[in-house]
Order: sequence, then structure tokens, then C-alpha cells
Amino acid sequence: MFRREVKKIDGLLSHFLRAAGLETPLLQRRLIDAWPEVAGQMVANYTSNVFISNQTLMVKIDNSALRAELSMMRTQLANRLNQHVGAYVISDIKFY
Repeated sequence: MFRREVKKIDGLLSHFLRAAGLETPLLQRRLIDAWPEVAGQMVANYTSNVFISNQTLMVKIDNSALRAELSMMRTQLANRLNQHVGAYVISDIKFY
């Protein structure tokens, strides 16, 4: 008889996703999907477009007063989004 090396499935999935180049897009998608939960539903109601470009989360806010208020909180929001995903995905947020 021979012994098999037993590995946990989460480690195997992480290795597979990294090797296939899918880890970063998956984390980015999770972060974008987490925007309404982290920013709040009221903010999400004024949000019309969210995407990531060069480690910057680009968020279109339809209300200029809300846009100005969120601009002052962008560092805290970026940290909370990264913590929600469990990885460093974005370095900044730009509201337009």
C-alpha cells in the first residue's frame, strides 16, 4: 500500500485559480458585487456604473453632494471593500 498526500480543497482551488489566471478577476468581481453591501443601499441607489481599472474602483454617482461626501471617505471605503473580499484588490476609489 502507498500513502496519498491529502490536501484541502480550498488550497487546491486557490492553486488552480492562480495557475489559470482567474484569481484576480474573481476577486475583482467579488469586490464589485460587495459595493452595495459595504457602501449601503442608499448609496447603491445613486450608483449607476461600477468597474475596476488599474487597481482603482471607478464609481459613477448621480448625486453631486453624495459624490463629494464619498470622496472624503474613499480611503476608508477602499479598506472596507478589501477587507470584505479578504485580499488587496484596489488601492483607491474614484467617483465620477
